[in-house]
Amino acid sequence: MSGGAGPEHRLERLIFFSDAVFAIAITLLVIELHVPHVEPGAGDAAFINALLRMIPNFLGFIVSFFVIGAFWAGHHRAFSCAAHWSDGLLGPNIVMLFTIAAMPFFTAYASAYNDVRVPTVAYCGWLLLTALCNLRLQRLATAPPVVDATMPAARLTAVRQRGLSTVLGAATGLIVALFANHPLLGQVALLTIPMWRLVLGRIGS
Repeated sequence: MSGGAGPEHRLERLIFFSDAVFAIAITLLVIELHVPHVEPGAGDAAFINALLRMIPNFLGFIVSFFVIGAFWAGHHRAFSCAAHWSDGLLGPNIVMLFTIAAMPFFTAYASAYNDVRVPTVAYCGWLLLTALCNLRLQRLATAPPVVDATMPAARLTAVRQRGLSTVLGAATGLIVALFANHPLLGQVALLTIPMWRLVLGRIGS
């Protein structure tokens, strides 16, 4: 990409701005990991129990850290296939970044009430919305008039399949959160995303 003021420069600015939003959102996750309160003079067991009570918070942090990281990686892969600017990228990119920026709130909400259905459903539902926005943006970046015409078709297909697998994994998490005996299993079900990627790869091969 050139460093001038042409279309390529506008594409660069969109990518740099997006990277900044991803970086801020992923950093804000750790703010919800508050140091637990332990009474002065308490023994080792009290400190260990305080940390154990924070397991849902740590789990939420870990899951969301890698979820946001995966969305950033998908954004990077999609725009590595782009070579031309289109004004049609602006709106979908802003909407997708909006969903990313809200992830720390939904993470904290689900972590604080990990044994309650509504917060986990809200988390998985928001993740599904983020995945859908991401899929829309990826398809714009890997199709004319934006895509690099020299990009191999197999690479474009792989990028889109990754986006679709995230949608399917988030939908799986939402369904599990709605109907499982323990809502926290909804977040665990997000581990199906790699499985969906394999399934889509086999279907497309």
